[in-house]
Amino acid sequence: MVLISERISRVTFLLCLLGIIALLNGSAVEARIRRYKWEVKYEYRSPDCLKKLVITINGQTPGPTIRAQQNDTIIVELTNSLLTENVAIHWHGIRQIGTPWFDGTEGVTQCPILPGTTFKYQFVVDRPGTYLYHAHYGMQREAGLYGSIIVALPDGQSEPFTYDYDRNIILNDWFHKSTYEQAAGLSSIPFQWVGEPQSLLIHGRGRFNCTSLTVPTLDTGVCNATNPDCSPFRLIVVPGKIYRLRISSLTALSALSFQIEGHNMTVVEADGHYVEPFAVQNLFIYSGETYSVLVKADQDPTRNYWITSNVVSRLPNTPPGLGIFVYYPNHPRRSPPTIPPAAPAWNNTRPRMAQSQAIKALQGYIHTPPSLSDRVIVFLNTQNTINGNVRWSVNNVSFTLPHTPYLIALKENLTHAFDQNPPPEGYDFVNYDIFKVQDNKNATSGNGIYRLNFNSTVDIILQNANSMNPNNSETHPWHLHGHDFWVLGYGEGKFDMFNDPKKYNLVNPIMKNTVPVHPYGWTALRFKADNPGAWAFHCHIESHFYMGMGVVFAEGIEKVGKLPSSIMGCGETQGL
Repeated sequence: MVLISERISRVTFLLCLLGIIALLNGSAVEARIRRYKWEVKYEYRSPDCLKKLVITINGQTPGPTIRAQQNDTIIVELTNSLLTENVAIHWHGIRQIGTPWFDGTEGVTQCPILPGTTFKYQFVVDRPGTYLYHAHYGMQREAGLYGSIIVALPDGQSEPFTYDYDRNIILNDWFHKSTYEQAAGLSSIPFQWVGEPQSLLIHGRGRFNCTSLTVPTLDTGVCNATNPDCSPFRLIVVPGKIYRLRISSLTALSALSFQIEGHNMTVVEADGHYVEPFAVQNLFIYSGETYSVLVKADQDPTRNYWITSNVVSRLPNTPPGLGIFVYYPNHPRRSPPTIPPAAPAWNNTRPRMAQSQAIKALQGYIHTPPSLSDRVIVFLNTQNTINGNVRWSVNNVSFTLPHTPYLIALKENLTHAFDQNPPPEGYDFVNYDIFKVQDNKNATSGNGIYRLNFNSTVDIILQNANSMNPNNSETHPWHLHGHDFWVLGYGEGKFDMFNDPKKYNLVNPIMKNTVPVHPYGWTALRFKADNPGAWAFHCHIESHFYMGMGVVFAEGIEKVGKLPSSIMGCGETQGL
């Protein structure tokens, strides 16, 4: 009996040991380290046929697509070869759990990367889905410094929908003025608005009408319609196959509609979360959002079809972005026999609101929100004049970045680095008329922050209002760093704090990281302050954030680990 018992014990020990080895090997296979070496520099390109300086990554714009699997570690060694310009890159939609210092937001989580230096970002992509990266220093994003992050499920796991091929498309708008020219105009007295974009790009390609150049030039290379840089984007499809198109927007200003002539699109993913499928002909998309849609190549295969993007929510002064949906084996350069489909009415908010309200979490993938919140903060979005400058503001405070990044100032207790007084948590709900131009005489600028109790549940109400132009309220896409939030509801007019919360969707709300607040409307969000760090929350329109439309949340700072020295070197961090 003793011998039998000893043998059983040995066998049990060996089986346990083999099990541990298998687990270790499995985790090593599932979670990989993916390394990238990037050089960021200015180069001349002609994305819409007009030659101008753009920011490239390893010679590309859009930059290289990061492809990974869930729980992989991404390491990007970024060399700044811009020569006279700082840089920082934000990993849009990646929550940076445990690595808040690598969020890539200059002035909030790090000092900028100086010219001629190399900075290493290292973080885990903890969820599958479609995400983005882009510059987060000044207004560099609109100079071409952006790209996609695509995170797949681990091997052996499947998604709740099927498709044959996976493709990626980034939508953008394109200005001919440099970011410096635009920033100088926005900061000047009198105010000089950036205007509407000259072109719309579909995955880095557009078409500007060279004959409309307002400044004549003898250099025929300045605008050349035959330049291969601006040949239309083409998506080649096999008849009968289903395509997953990951559609993202990184526009500097424009809200867009996206369509493929003659084809319906089924929305299945939004900002990395599965959606209860619904069909659209026009996909409305706002800067910072990502969607996955399924498209079946089920139309007449003897011809090609238009892919279009159009400006909505602003009076369009920009031609549509055009691409071609090419049915194999048709020639890729063969134009569709039709004119591009008509754009939806730019000022009709109803279908845009309807799409926003249609986005629900997929059954079986619902993350149920807490039934109540611990704190409610209302953000009134207004346009103001402060000391002669036109600014965007939140509760009549226009945000300015301090010289010392918040994360470092908070962790190192540098109390002089920014205003220790918190900004307002609301506005004069009773007397403020959101439908009229306001004097806003009490508007100020500031860099105070909202301190959130760790693990608390916070509701944010985004309230839109009239700008300084009569009968004008703009669409603002708001992006939250470090978190996803539940979208509890949208509404028209002024938010009613007593009755509107009764209409919240607490059953199957979608989780997102970017959401629009529609003209003269409100959007209600809820999130858990469960990620230690300092996190920006701001309008994703470049000029609006530059003009002060943003805030910063701080939570669980005492739980943040030791800060890497690489993020320091500016403001009061010198010498730390």
